[in-house]
Amino acid sequence: MVVVAAAAARCLAVKPLPLVLVHHSRPAPSSALRLPRTARWPPRSASCSTSAPPPLPFVAVASMDAPPQGYRTNVGICLADPSLTKASAPPPSLPRARSCSSPPRLRWVLYCIVGIFSASRLDIPSAWQMPQGGIDAGEEPRAAAFRELREETGVTSAEIVAEAPNWLTYDFPPDVRDKLNARWGTDWKGQAQKWFLFRLTGNDDEINLNGDGSEKPEFGEWTWMTPQEVIEKAVEFKRPVYEEALKHFAPYLESDPTASS
Repeated sequence: MVVVAAAAARCLAVKPLPLVLVHHSRPAPSSALRLPRTARWPPRSASCSTSAPPPLPFVAVASMDAPPQGYRTNVGICLADPSLTKASAPPPSLPRARSCSSPPRLRWVLYCIVGIFSASRLDIPSAWQMPQGGIDAGEEPRAAAFRELREETGVTSAEIVAEAPNWLTYDFPPDVRDKLNARWGTDWKGQAQKWFLFRLTGNDDEINLNGDGSEKPEFGEWTWMTPQEVIEKAVEFKRPVYEEALKHFAPYLESDPTASS
């Protein structure tokens, strides 16, 4: 009995993962982003290890009611596939199936993870992201979101389902800040983003990475991803904002395929 307890104690002696801090000007929403695959530490194995995973870099992302000074105002676009409905997530008391391919069981409600548009950048093919873009002077964020969606993906058949209540900000890494400010002739610290959840109401063949032809193309490839994949494929300094935006949209991203759209 003592040997078993000692072995269990060694398995639990791992270093805690560093936290990513999110600062809110008002309480964060209680809903949590439910993802189909999550990292697990320590990993399941026959033997235990006291070594911790490599530390994550410290990243701070602020959430506020108005964009702060020194940050470029920007819209973020979470484009969901047509399976997205306006129904909220099922009550927590209902059992859940993990994916659309899971076999239904007695008195279970089957929910599907909605696909989210993500594309690889032409200048950095390994970096995948959701569409985004700057807000023009005098332009409303909603109008900017429709314009950027059209310019970057060619999509016009889409509707806004939800809007994140706060502006989410992130700082540019030093090398990115120097590169972008040299291109723009500015001195922005980072971006303050207003995020919108769109539902594609047309077909996939409407998506055209040449956009509407008004701007230079930014993307080389695209695919539908789960929320977890969108976060994992994003560049490191954008991940905290992606996580926070997707938390706001979580009630919509698990849809009942039998619900009418």
